[in-house]
Amino acid sequence: MTNPNPFELPPLPLLANPTNVITKRIFVAATRMNDGKTTACLGLFAALQQLYPRVGFIKPVGQRYVEVEGHKVDEDSYLLDMIYNVRVPIESMSPITIDPTFTRRFLTNPRETYTELVDRICRAFDRVSWEKDFTLIEGTGHAGVGSVFDLSNARVAKILDAKVIIVAQGGIGRPIDEIALNKALFDREGVEIIGAILNKVETEKIPQVAHYAGLGLERLGVPLLGVLPVQKMLSAPNLLQVAEEISGRWLNAHASGANERILRVVVGAMTAKGIIDHLQPGNLLITPGDRDDVILAAISATSISGTKAIAGIILTNDILPHPKLLELLAQTDLPVIAAAEDAYTITSKIHNMTVKTQPQDSDKIPVIKKLVTDHVDLAKLLAAF
Repeated sequence: MTNPNPFELPPLPLLANPTNVITKRIFVAATRMNDGKTTACLGLFAALQQLYPRVGFIKPVGQRYVEVEGHKVDEDSYLLDMIYNVRVPIESMSPITIDPTFTRRFLTNPRETYTELVDRICRAFDRVSWEKDFTLIEGTGHAGVGSVFDLSNARVAKILDAKVIIVAQGGIGRPIDEIALNKALFDREGVEIIGAILNKVETEKIPQVAHYAGLGLERLGVPLLGVLPVQKMLSAPNLLQVAEEISGRWLNAHASGANERILRVVVGAMTAKGIIDHLQPGNLLITPGDRDDVILAAISATSISGTKAIAGIILTNDILPHPKLLELLAQTDLPVIAAAEDAYTITSKIHNMTVKTQPQDSDKIPVIKKLVTDHVDLAKLLAAF
């Protein structure tokens, strides 16, 4: 008897179907990280709920996770459950999470581990899809992510017998090139791509992008399902996220300022007179703590208007204001954070932040729902079924 080929994957198991009713399912993939896949899933789930009374969700393989009731759960599964109360066990919505030693453990014993992982995915899918009309499946990155442990997005979509939507950043040439590359992997697995969604397109460019990208995608055999306009606030962090990113410590208004949305960063290197025009809601002021004139200007603007003139202040280089000035700040609800680093380093860190939607982002969820409802052709999508 010959030994099995260690590089040959075992046959796929059949998904359980005790009710003899096939649950419709869509696998949402992307061409790269941070293209808007989670945003698309959040919006699509809400849209599907308007048409189907029972919608399930699963992210079979997750790379970023949180601890929930003793289980490692992908953060997107947790996010969606917190927003929509999916009413399935949270551990089934996230059957596999990739911890730092996962890949090494797999490569030590790939064949048996693969069989176990596929079984875990299939059992979880059956559970989240039990008595559901539709199941939304979120992938992890581009089509090839997970290939190192034989569970690429293309492979997982095949395992779950799902049709695929690809999300890509807007444009004409680049997204078509990237979708073509991803399509090759899905084609190899025999998985059907039923459409593409282009994300983060400037509003005035949408007609042009929709026309020419639509023509280019048509040549690939991939329908264009929608073009989503860029929404600056969806990629804008709140002040709590900024504080965590720069390891800052709160000096004032922690409770009331944590959820302030940062739309623009202003470095307070000018005089108080020059800073006046920048004291606007959504602006984050970065300045040394010894710039009493700039801080006083922010305090005065807040006191006069009766509301926060700006989203907050970050004091650099661990320089604190005069104690009397701190007393004045304490009489306002102006958020203030102290940080050890200089203005350039802090500004760079904020600029390079990857901002993920959080369960507490109540201001983002209505925007995401409307974004998909208004700009994705759901009828065209569902025609594939």
